[in-house]
Amino acid sequence: MLSDAPLLRLLGLSSPALPIGAFAYSQGLEYAAEAGWVTDEASAVEWIAGVLAEPFAHLDLAMFARLYRAHASGDTERVRTTSRELLAFRESRELEQEDVHLGRAIARVLVGHGVDAAKPYLDSDDVTGASLYALGAATYGIPLRSALVGYTYAWAEAQTGALSRLLPLGQIAVQRILWKVLDGAPAAIDVALALDDDEIGAFAPSYAMASVLHETQYTRLFRS
Repeated sequence: MLSDAPLLRLLGLSSPALPIGAFAYSQGLEYAAEAGWVTDEASAVEWIAGVLAEPFAHLDLAMFARLYRAHASGDTERVRTTSRELLAFRESRELEQEDVHLGRAIARVLVGHGVDAAKPYLDSDDVTGASLYALGAATYGIPLRSALVGYTYAWAEAQTGALSRLLPLGQIAVQRILWKVLDGAPAAIDVALALDDDEIGAFAPSYAMASVLHETQYTRLFRS
């Protein structure tokens, strides 16, 4: 069980109130709604839970674990290399730009809290959100699995927050979606922690195409 101080830091890193602009991104969900792929509560659960179980577990969470370990051991070269690899996996320009923006934003928050190790990432072109979240978690003594839980929650909350602005579902329905998606979080984390390096990566064509096609969508609320 986490003691109070690390738990509070984890909650802070995972909070939707963290000033990093995550509300501006939908990761292709906006196009999925526009195209009629996501239209109601059931299809929303299917979409977001599917992303969690496949690309998020097999790529984002697996790379997060490696970034956390690199930060915890002070291996800055490994941090940079892993972040560049994560960016290389991104299927669209929007997803890559989102990752860099969120990484720099989390760096600003950490620097504002006196985490000097975040300073080199303030204007970095190979920074990622996962990397700086992992830096914060490692700095505050949050265990890896707990950090993965917090990172997954923050992602799922951002996805359902975007959904609430895309479809007329109502607040209770959006909360049901969030809780149903989070039911799959423990299994996704187990998968991520069990992957070898050569197993990292995911094949999710609809997710990739939604992101790519969002770049030329006529009207948009979100940046991805």
